[in-house]
Amino acid sequence: MRVFIDANVIISVFNREYPLFIYSTRILSLCNSDRFELFTSPLCLAIAFYFSSKKSGEKMAKNKIQTLLENISLTTVDDSVARQTADDPRINDFEDGLEYYSAIKESCKAIITEDKDDFYFSEIEVLNCSEFLISHC
Repeated sequence: MRVFIDANVIISVFNREYPLFIYSTRILSLCNSDRFELFTSPLCLAIAFYFSSKKSGEKMAKNKIQTLLENISLTTVDDSVARQTADDPRINDFEDGLEYYSAIKESCKAIITEDKDDFYFSEIEVLNCSEFLISHC
């Protein structure tokens, strides 16, 4: 199953944000499972880098990004993704739309986020970390 990981899940791992860290680390560990293929977007990486660098410095944040990139795949945010987002009247937050359509482009079947309401327009499953673990693991 292809799964899109939102920035807030990555940030919780990078910054060890409890209590979410307990669940978000389990989500990222699914990269070792044959059942799941994890994706995130370059935009999510930029957001995660920003918040991680504020807590642990730019060098450490970059190291965390490099480690993450060894274990998950990236979606593409390109012209078609931007146009789909701009053309969709349901989408108010452009960033969330970019993430959604980049996940769709990679055939992701679910989005894992702690801000489920941000994806109110989604036609694919949107779950928080604990819901995903209960439903799919």
